[in-house]
Amino acid sequence: MADPNIDERIDAAFAPVSKAFSDLVFFEVPIGGVGVPVVVGWLVLGAIFFTVYFRFVNLRGLPLAWRSLRGELDEKDAPGQISHFQALATAVSGTVGIGNIGGVAVAITLGGPGATFWLIVAGLLGMATKFVECTLGVRYREVHADGTVTGGPMLYLRRGLAERGYAKLGRGLGNFYAVGIVIGCLGIGNMFQANQAYAQLRAATGGVDGPLQGYGWLVGVILAVIVGAVILGGIRSIAAVTARLVPFMAGLYLTGALTVLALHASAIPDAVAAILAGAMSGKAAAGGAVGTLVIGMKRAVFSNEAGIGSASIAHSAVRTRYPATEGTVALFEPFIDTVVICTITALVIGVADVSYPGFMSSGLKGVAMTSDAFGRTVSWFPIPLALAAVLFAISTMFSWAYYGLKGWGYLTGYSPGATKLYKIIFCVFVALGASVRLDAILDFSDAMVFVLCVPNVFGLVVLAPVVKEELARLREAYQQV
Repeated sequence: MADPNIDERIDAAFAPVSKAFSDLVFFEVPIGGVGVPVVVGWLVLGAIFFTVYFRFVNLRGLPLAWRSLRGELDEKDAPGQISHFQALATAVSGTVGIGNIGGVAVAITLGGPGATFWLIVAGLLGMATKFVECTLGVRYREVHADGTVTGGPMLYLRRGLAERGYAKLGRGLGNFYAVGIVIGCLGIGNMFQANQAYAQLRAATGGVDGPLQGYGWLVGVILAVIVGAVILGGIRSIAAVTARLVPFMAGLYLTGALTVLALHASAIPDAVAAILAGAMSGKAAAGGAVGTLVIGMKRAVFSNEAGIGSASIAHSAVRTRYPATEGTVALFEPFIDTVVICTITALVIGVADVSYPGFMSSGLKGVAMTSDAFGRTVSWFPIPLALAAVLFAISTMFSWAYYGLKGWGYLTGYSPGATKLYKIIFCVFVALGASVRLDAILDFSDAMVFVLCVPNVFGLVVLAPVVKEELARLREAYQQV
């Protein structure tokens, strides 16, 4: 007879290993009385370096990026599988998710409104990191005999570092990254998303007293079928779906958020003033200004994944002869994810705090706080918010299925049999994610994803001169940037 508590037993058994690994990855050093995760500092310092090294390409590259997205620079006979817009949509679908709705609320709860300011700053800096990793993703990609493309940190670490005389190191780091992205995709990009999608659907239909209570397995199976139907077609299928899904889900969420802001327009100045004032003072409980800075920066890098390298896997499939072109397109990714969506979420929470005294002390956290901010304005707004959250989760699974597939293929030689096996495993984990409680395994996979920034950012710094060469080629071709 099956043990009804098997998931809890597995969770408890794995918890010590997960905690030890997570504590190692997110090791903190005290600065100003506040614990600063080394991994977050590594990402932020890398972003600052790339911003300065490439002379603020985060801003200067936007005009050319816009031309590329509009299709003005498309090359139909260039190597690659998808357009610039499809590549961006696929990558954005992997970063825009539950964190944009609930993660911002967590940051504000811990660091006060001022955390929003540093979240925006980190998002702007992260644009430069995305430029570097996505340019390298295209530069060192492999085009297979059947026309499919593989790119990303696995390849630019191996091939790029070999060019610099570090062949053995590059090979080791490439293999490590491939293993990490496969493990991570089954957690942060799979089980967690399925779990949150079910939680949102259950909450929107009555919670524990609603019709979906106890039917996580059914929701999981449905999600697995949807995800499987899309990922079976490879990057072209994923890109075709995300190119339509991302604008719709982002538009749905932003329409609701902007409506809330419009109905509370008089509260916006006070909400903005609280963000600016809090950026330099912060909540005493969070360690003042340093704590607020750390919380905002941490939430931004966790949201847009700049420096993790995952998005470069999707961007590598673009049709282009100029790698830096796709690097500029990738600038929009942290901008959309963090500067636009996360900031608007923070403002919605901010105007609710101004308009409804006691809102921030209600005890609500994460998605529940954001949902309450919507619901206080229009009672039925939490329903479309839940739909947007579910779509965010599904689209994230599409993209991360592709990321994991490329890591898996890198390790197994891209054999058709291994590819099919991976897709089956991924769909099984989708179903499991909505129906079991495996917090420790999810924590482990999250930590595995973020430990990948260590070899990735190292490789980006070493290969920065290569990106500068590609940027010079782009300037010569288009007389811009």
